[in-house]
Formats: sequence, structure tokens, C-alpha cells
Amino acid sequence: MSQLTHLDETGAARMVDVGDKAVSQRVAVASASISMQPETLRLLREGGHKKGDVIAVARVAGIQAAKKCSDLIPLCHPLMLNSVDVSFDLNTEENRVEIQARCKVDGKTGVEMEALTAASVAALTVYDMCKAVDRGMEISRIGLLEKQGGKSGHWLRGEHD
Repeated sequence: MSQLTHLDETGAARMVDVGDKAVSQRVAVASASISMQPETLRLLREGGHKKGDVIAVARVAGIQAAKKCSDLIPLCHPLMLNSVDVSFDLNTEENRVEIQARCKVDGKTGVEMEALTAASVAALTVYDMCKAVDRGMEISRIGLLEKQGGKSGHWLRGEHD
């Protein structure tokens, strides 16, 4: 295992210097899941929630979160994202919403944190909008699924765990 890059030789936190890195296209895909009561999922699926289109609001929240990632995570570099896509799968068999966020940038550092933040905030937004009818919802399975680009190349969950 390699060294933690956000710590200097004394163990103090630091922002990694990416100045000498080459610009490359970088992509990251992350996911999150939120489980809920069947009735809550039905409201989402049928668009019957009194607060409006939960999925549309959660999608915008995820995109906005990716754009604000460096404001939330102290040592994260601000990035000029090329694209952010947040998608939702309503899994009626397991009463959960599966969220996937894909971020892309041409830059000197990766977009893993932006994708993870987008998926997490989209799940939190679903919770926020549905908590009046289902406070027992549970957010889980937040993780990186794939990253491409940069010095370390391609990483795919399942191939390197």
C-alpha cells in the first residue's frame, strides 16, 4: 500500500501538489443506495409525493454537490467539471433507490470525490424530501465503482478489492 498523500512527513494535513502532473481525461463513477418502505418507493415511482418530483430534485442536488465538492471536503482540489450525470434506479424488489453518479474532467487530479459527493447528496436529498412519510429510510452502499485516467490508470470495483 502506498503512503497517504494528504499527510506530510510530520503527519500534518496538506493539499497535494498536482502542479507537475499531466492533464488527462479523468472519469469516476460512484454509487449510493437508500432503502425505504414500499409505500414510500411507490410515491416516488408514481410521482405522488406532495413535495414534487423527488428524483428530479435529487438529481440537481447531486450535480450541484459535485460542483461544490472542494467547498465541503477541505483538501479536495476545485475542478472545472466537464460533466456530471446522476441516475436513479427504483428497485421495487428490494424497496430501495440505487443512485449512480458519473463525473468527468480534463485535469491534473481525479474526480472520485466529486462522484462520491454527488451520489451521497442525491441520497440525502431523497431522504430529506421523503422523511415526513418515512423516517426509517437508510442510506448505504456509498462507494466508488470505477475510475479512469491519470497515472494510476483504470480501476474497476471487483477487479481490485
